[in-house]
Amino acid sequence: MSIRVTGWALGLAAAVAAMVLVLAQAARAQEAVGEWHGVLSAMGAELRIGVVIESGPGGLTGHLTSPDQGPMKIPLAELRMEGDRLAFTAPSVRGRYEGRWDAARGAWSGTWTQVQPLPLVLEKGPVPPLVRNRPQVPAKPYPYREEEVAFDSLGGARLAGTLTLPQGPGPFPAAVLISGSGPQDRDETLAGHKPFLVLADHLTRQGIAVLRYDDRGFAKSTGDLATAAAAEFVADARAAVAFLRARPEIDAGKVGLVGHSEGGVVAPLVAADDPQIAYVVLLAGPGVPLGELLAAQRKAVYGVGGAPPERIAQAQAILARADAAVLAGSDFQAVKREVTSILTGALGLPAEAAAMQAGLMATPWYKWIIGYDPRPALSRVRQPVLAVNGEKDLQVLADQNLPAIRAALKENPDVTVVELPGLNHLFQTATTGSPTEYGRIEETFDPAALKVVGDWIVARTRDRRPQ
Repeated sequence: MSIRVTGWALGLAAAVAAMVLVLAQAARAQEAVGEWHGVLSAMGAELRIGVVIESGPGGLTGHLTSPDQGPMKIPLAELRMEGDRLAFTAPSVRGRYEGRWDAARGAWSGTWTQVQPLPLVLEKGPVPPLVRNRPQVPAKPYPYREEEVAFDSLGGARLAGTLTLPQGPGPFPAAVLISGSGPQDRDETLAGHKPFLVLADHLTRQGIAVLRYDDRGFAKSTGDLATAAAAEFVADARAAVAFLRARPEIDAGKVGLVGHSEGGVVAPLVAADDPQIAYVVLLAGPGVPLGELLAAQRKAVYGVGGAPPERIAQAQAILARADAAVLAGSDFQAVKREVTSILTGALGLPAEAAAMQAGLMATPWYKWIIGYDPRPALSRVRQPVLAVNGEKDLQVLADQNLPAIRAALKENPDVTVVELPGLNHLFQTATTGSPTEYGRIEETFDPAALKVVGDWIVARTRDRRPQ
């Protein structure tokens, strides 16, 4: 006996099968919903990572947190689960995750890529609490005023920040704090430390008003950090200066700039074109072409981490080829393909991981960084300049950068260059200077370094009169 299957029956069967598939996929997607946590390890440093995934009418949504860098929630995009694979991006911090379900561990095992690929296993549950002693974090009530503020910048970005004002009517001298590279909140939070909070507290107690702000597109600030480079960062610092000058409590002729690391690149660019800037402080600021600085940084950090010289030299040569391709190219996709090929062939990275890293290296920010020489801007700065580095700084090496800063500022009549013994890139008292130590050190900002900066600014602003 034969059974005849009619056309409508076939159609019904197909529809039922499709519905079963959709329901199965939806059920699988639900497995990703919830809280997940993991730890990123890079050169011995560890950062706790939290991921929250939710299901909505349009599919999966979520956000990422890095408690050791601050409380902000970083929105996720392109969040998808296909079979046993989970993937998402975090555009505001130029990051991407690709993971596969590990049934034995009950976790997602994969790779987080942000400039370089790093292993990241996401386990079920919230981020475990971690109590760290940070004795320098100031406790309220403060002996000064604190105000939440916001101001507009290039491209419609609205920057959120904190203004601290000494007691009294003023007008007060002021400092704009400019953060280092990567997404930074107003406190420059890293590994449980808040260097800019500690610095702002110290300066405000010395009678100096301080404005610090979240990077564009990060924390409470709007704008697009993923496409930002020199023009945006300079515009943001200028907008901060303009905001301060418009405040009645501020002496408009005594507004200066304090830039840390990459902020030490931005500050001279602003000051060189604005003679009304009162002073410039470079905290671990670059003095040599940034491509040279990064090569020296990698050699120093890899070396203190125990990498053999031949491996360091090999990595330097490969990354130099990749950087050259970035500088020579103008089309994002073409540059990405070429850098992917270099990283896949020379470093042996998996194609997907190489492509993700190449996508980050092809960004306007990275191209600006590796092609920028800070010396021309420094040579045009005529305001008083304080350049301070830690002797154990492995990210902006003192013996490479301080002499170059001094040489670039040779026409400036008021330059102070200070190398502080035993301090790292964050101006902590350190053993080796390796980034792996940052979180383990209780000190946030060496008191002697704070005194050098505070005393110098007070001396340069006490007798200065508005122009």
